[in-house]
Parts: sequence; C-alpha cells; structure tokens
Amino acid sequence: MLYTWTDLIWLFFVYSFAGWCIEVCYAAIRRKKFVNRGFVNSPLCPIYGFGSVLFGIFLPELIQRPFFLFLGGMLLAALLEYATGLMMERIFRKKLWDYSDIRWNLGGYICARYALLWGALALLTMLVTNPLLCGFFRMIPPTVTLAVQWTGAGLLILDFITTAMAVLNMQITARRLAALSAEMKRTSRLLENRLTFWVQRRMQSSFPTIDREALTEELKSRARKTVFAEGCCFYKLVSLFFIGAFLGDITETIFCLLTTGVLMSRSSVVYGPFSIVWGLGCALLTLFLYRYRNKSDRYIFMAGTLLGGAYEYICSVFTELVFGTVFWDYSGFAFNLGGRINLLYCFFWGIAAVVWLKMIYPFLSGLVERIPPRTGKIVCNCMIVFMIFNMVISSLALARYTERNTVGAEGAAAVSGGSDSAVSGQAPTGSGSTSLDAFLDAHFPDARMERIYPNAKMVD
Repeated sequence: MLYTWTDLIWLFFVYSFAGWCIEVCYAAIRRKKFVNRGFVNSPLCPIYGFGSVLFGIFLPELIQRPFFLFLGGMLLAALLEYATGLMMERIFRKKLWDYSDIRWNLGGYICARYALLWGALALLTMLVTNPLLCGFFRMIPPTVTLAVQWTGAGLLILDFITTAMAVLNMQITARRLAALSAEMKRTSRLLENRLTFWVQRRMQSSFPTIDREALTEELKSRARKTVFAEGCCFYKLVSLFFIGAFLGDITETIFCLLTTGVLMSRSSVVYGPFSIVWGLGCALLTLFLYRYRNKSDRYIFMAGTLLGGAYEYICSVFTELVFGTVFWDYSGFAFNLGGRINLLYCFFWGIAAVVWLKMIYPFLSGLVERIPPRTGKIVCNCMIVFMIFNMVISSLALARYTERNTVGAEGAAAVSGGSDSAVSGQAPTGSGSTSLDAFLDAHFPDARMERIYPNAKMVD
C-alpha cells in the first residue's frame, strides 16, 4: 500500500508511543522500577516514530519480497540509530544509549542484536500493523485528524525544545564548575610559573653559558599551528563533498565512454560537472567510517557495500518521490532490487570505500589541510552558497521539465481522442503560467534537460 503524509504522521505518533512502552517495560524488568526511557518528557520515543516513517516511505515496494524487506528495515533503522546517536553526542556531549558492552557493535551506537530486531519490526509493521492502523485512521474525519496532528506536533516540538534547553543548561552548569576548578588550577600554576621564572633568571645570571632560548624551547614546541579543516570537521566534509562530486562526475563520464562509446553528461545539477550522489556519498562515508579507517580492508568493504547499497536505494526512491523522475535503472542487471540497486554496483561501493579511506582520503585530507584557514573558509562558504543556488535551480528546472512532459502527454491523449485543444510537447501556458515558468522554459528547454540528464525517465 502507498502512504499519504497524513498516514505517516499517524504512524509516527503511534509507533513513538509503542516504542516508549516497550522501552519502559524493558527498563522496568531490568531495573525493577519505572524509568522514562524517552528523550522528551512526554510518553514518546521519537526514534521509533521516525523509523516507521522511513519504513513507510522507502519500503512499500519490498512488501512482496520479505527477505529484502527485512534487510531494508534493518539497514534503514541502523542508519537512523547511528546518525541519531552520533548527532546527539555531538550536540549534548553524551551518549543517550551505548551498546559497547554488546558483541558486534559499531561505536556503541548500533549493534547486530538490535539491528536484527529492527528488521523483524519492519516485517511486522509493513505486513500486519500498518494496513490495520491506516484503515482505522482513514475513517477519522479530516478536520479531527488535522486538529489532533497539529496539536500533537506542536506539543512534541515544545517538549523537545524544553528538554534540550534543560540538558544544555546542565552542561553549562557543569562547565561553570569545571571553569571554577580550572581557575583555581591556573592560579596555582601562575605561582609556580613565577617561581620557575625567578629560578631561571637566577640561573641565567649565575651561568651565562646557558642559552635563554633553550629554556623556552619546550614552550615553543607546544605552540600549535592552526590547521584548516583538521580531522573530520564541517569544513573537511564540505571540501570532500565538492571534491567527491567533481571526481564522481568525471569518473562516471569516463566509465560510460569506455563501456558504451557514448560521451554523456552524468551531472546532477545544471551548472558544473557535479554528481550530488557521489559528493554526498564521499562526505557520508567519511562521516560514518572515519573512526574506523584503521580497520581491516574486509571490514571497510562490508560496511561500504551495505552503506552504499542502502544510500543508492534511498537516493533512487527520493528522486522518484520528489521529482517524479528515475535517473538510473538497473533492471537489466542480475541480482537487482527494483532496478534501484544491484549486487555488482553494491560491491563497487565496497571497493570504493576501501580505496577512499585507505588511499584517496589521506591524500585529499592532507591537501585540504594545507589550505590557509581564512582562504579555505571563504572558498567553502562561497561554494556552499553556489551549490545551494545550483541545486534550487536544478530542482525547479526538473520540476518544470516533468510538468511540461506530463502536460504534453495529456495533450497527446486528448488529440488522439478527437480533441484539438492540446498539442503534444507544448509547454503549459495561460493564467497558471508564471514569470518563473517562462524563465525556466526559455533557459532550460527539453533539449537542454535531456542533454544534462540523458538517462532520466518519467514515472507515475
């Protein structure tokens, strides 16, 4: 079945409450007392709700293939849980959950035991509970649905903000106490340094052969040179996104030329040779696997195969839902899944992960860190603004291209039915057409869009 946004909102609240009940019961059995396991104060665990929404968006077409439904649910939930845990730790400086004591865990954020449980929940929800729940909620009057959902969303947002502020306030208080302790240590160190300086000056007067510079050599060695985008920081990921987007586009173009003999565009945007899929892939791969870059090649290959396959599948579904367009179709490949991914290219993602983390990333990271900090920040910020503009224009041009082709197809159907009021391929005009539509029609006609996106296919 296909889900509307109203269905997904209902499912979010139902499964958030159900997840909270499961967590509370589990904690009560282990600790012998009631514990509110949710991040917010209300009886909700939003991560379960978001998991159900992801299942409803990305997994409906796998209902007839239970094994892949199970695997898809497991991977989606693992990505959600890992990203949520990592984000919460970065924001609040603490882990909300930690699976480090469980075998087969990844950074303590996810583990095989609960990933398998998420896969089983995906089977249960998609095959059994979702049809029952959606059938019930669709009987509720729309006005009641609208009022309940907006009220629930408002209360949840207010609850989240209140909880987040309380947690941050705890951290501020802790930092103030730490600052007070540090100030006391600084005072003690100041007295110590005064005494040390007095002794050093006396030694310099008593023994002139001692080089004063040698006395401060240790202090100079501790002076840290400012490095642009050190480690796995925001600007490092932004830099890798643009580098990966450019190199990915060039690599795909050369690959298509060698395999098909045709030179075709592989860009995701209308301005510049940038493949957003590859750029995001490089940035996300670095973000998720950076701390595991010293693991064995086999470990990184398996992680890259799973993450790359899930990522490509999600991108395919997203572009189809948002733009009504499919940019790649692997239906002709063996071991494909809905034409969105195939086993061979998943293996390519695994190989790319190993090559990226072991060879390309260290080299590119070193080059990026050599950029002067001020110059690097200015260039990255300018590129971010350019890419946002580029992606917005590309999205509008794709939407308009889809609209033109849809209207053209309807016009052709009308002509074949005996009506001469529409002509196939004619851009929609009239009171509904705006100056933006005219701009897009003039600057991004069908011929140009088909040259930029030669493999794009319209879907219903």
